[in-house]
Amino acid sequence: MKNSKNEEGTYLRTSIRPTNVVYLSRQNTSFILPALADRINYSNEGKSLRVTLHNVQENDANIYVCTKFIKEGNYIRLDGKRTMVVVRAKNKGVVEQSPLSLSVQEGQSISITCSLKSSHEEEGIFLFKTHMKPESVLYVSRQNTSTIFPAFANRLEYSKQEKTLVITLHNLKKNDSDIYVCVGVLKNSAVLSLNGSGTMILVKDHIIPHAEMEQTGCSNNSWIFYGLIIAVVLLFSALVCFVFYRVNMKKYFQKSKPSAVYEDMSYSSRRNTLVRTNTYCNNN
Repeated sequence: MKNSKNEEGTYLRTSIRPTNVVYLSRQNTSFILPALADRINYSNEGKSLRVTLHNVQENDANIYVCTKFIKEGNYIRLDGKRTMVVVRAKNKGVVEQSPLSLSVQEGQSISITCSLKSSHEEEGIFLFKTHMKPESVLYVSRQNTSTIFPAFANRLEYSKQEKTLVITLHNLKKNDSDIYVCVGVLKNSAVLSLNGSGTMILVKDHIIPHAEMEQTGCSNNSWIFYGLIIAVVLLFSALVCFVFYRVNMKKYFQKSKPSAVYEDMSYSSRRNTLVRTNTYCNNN
């Protein structure tokens, strides 16, 4: 409450089958729902209205909302955030839910089945998250009209047959881990009907299996091994080509040089033969 001069008062109301539970006016006059008069009290602390409900019972389960009225010519109602109160019955309720628990990895999907086991006609079925981050997930009415709440927008689908609702949640994330409770709203009833268990969902990190990691490591090692073999073969081929090239060049020059020397030597031999004198002739 802001204690504005335009404020007329503040209510604590139920959202399902709206009922005024507590009302406190600006003049500090108050009202408490008679059915709760012996189990409820409140305190006005500065700008805060604190309401305490004692000895909670199954039929106290509901969605509660703080509402204030201000007067600016006409009365204007402003609703605050909602508080979901879930009271698990000691005995099995009129809603059956399965499975009791699920453990999955991120990215996987799960299905929850909610069945109303009552001869009374239902108004609809809720699915709530109730522990880590309490919030609404889905509401499906008796006429099969539905409301999917932001937490699972584009990640939820369902099928409904008579009083059985199958809800599938896709692409689960770690922060989806919670206790999910199916809640039935019976016709002409102002409270929620639920069972005492719910479904506990644990979403774990996606972990690569050890065998897959080993296989990936072996694959990577194989590629490295083959790469080294190819590199060695290429280097060896280059070395062989280089050796053959040097050998061929050496043979080429070796063939050319001897022929030139042979010509010179043969010429010199003929020349020496022609100029050589006959010693025997000189003695004569």
